[in-house]
Amino acid sequence: MKRVFLKKGREKSLLLRHPWVFSGAIENIQDSIDDGELVGIFDSKKNFLAKGHYSSKSQIALRVFDWDADSLPEDAMIVERLKRAFQFRAKYIDTSLTNCFRICNSEGDFLPGLIVDKYSDTLVIQINSAGMDRVRNIILESLNTLFSPKCVYERGDSDTRLKEGLKKIKGVSLGNYLDRVNVSENSIKFLVDIENGQKTGFFLDQRENRFELTHFSKGASILNCFSYTGGFSLYALKYGADDVLNVDTSPNALDLAKEISDINDIPSGKQNFLEADVFEFLRECKKSGKQFDIVILDPPKFVKNQLELKKGIRGYKDINMLAMQLVRKGGFLFTFSCSGHVDKELFCKIATWSAMDAKRDIRVIKWLGLPLDHPFLASLYESEYLKGLILQVL
Repeated sequence: MKRVFLKKGREKSLLLRHPWVFSGAIENIQDSIDDGELVGIFDSKKNFLAKGHYSSKSQIALRVFDWDADSLPEDAMIVERLKRAFQFRAKYIDTSLTNCFRICNSEGDFLPGLIVDKYSDTLVIQINSAGMDRVRNIILESLNTLFSPKCVYERGDSDTRLKEGLKKIKGVSLGNYLDRVNVSENSIKFLVDIENGQKTGFFLDQRENRFELTHFSKGASILNCFSYTGGFSLYALKYGADDVLNVDTSPNALDLAKEISDINDIPSGKQNFLEADVFEFLRECKKSGKQFDIVILDPPKFVKNQLELKKGIRGYKDINMLAMQLVRKGGFLFTFSCSGHVDKELFCKIATWSAMDAKRDIRVIKWLGLPLDHPFLASLYESEYLKGLILQVL
């Protein structure tokens, strides 16, 4: 196995089990290494630290694959880790009620750069690192052996692949493609557009947070902002909400939301759909004095990198301030950020600043976050991207 040596003192993060090594930490490379190749990582005194996948293109030059010098061959470990990842989900998710969930969550399942989502008998994969891209065929063979899926669809169409020097890729890798997949989440029916939908087709990471809404829904009038295909809305209506207004800029998402509403037998008039810019709509509601018992804010990522942090904070602050002004006294705001650069402490500060500007008091009822099928390493806190708050607005 080829070797990579780190600069003096740059092994500290690995000793703390952080699984990334940035390019600036590398002192020298023993031999010519291909992108994606598994190499040994050593400190400046030639002590073994870990084994990782190398990338000459990415700022993250090494992603740790294993901490043991004498482990199983790479192929066998991929199969074993995928098997263990699924067994964990199968143990803790009631698959009689829910047949869509994440099987593999990258570093959280010790397969850095690999995402596998299960939608009934269809699997959608994202390969976002040079290391996983190099073993693509092994991954596909393993998935076929373990799950016998009708289709494996690859959604390698994010900019993450470009940072690894990889081309974007999108299409069927195995089996027969269906443009929309029927799934069930907590016995609620959904249609998933795996080709063109957000992320891998659906926001699987919000499953447990959608269920939290059911405790507050009975008799409520609800505004669902950035509603996508209406996941939060369906949970609310199934658990007694009086009415829900879905607001999104995507006509395709709203059309699919209407279809999903129909297959769940939601009575007409209970749910309405509006194609609009959320910021502008919230300002219009403020002017007209419109209020709701619950407002849901699940916006897209406002902060994609550290340079966008100040601008993103202003965006989160503005939209939360507007939303708080629309919540009836004693009502609730479900607010989220999927920006990894906005940590929990900062997000709570943003909520506080928003409340000050809205001239409302708030109290935190509950923190929300990633579900159990999206585990992350405690040593890689950057991967805890989703955080949310249930706020009572007074």
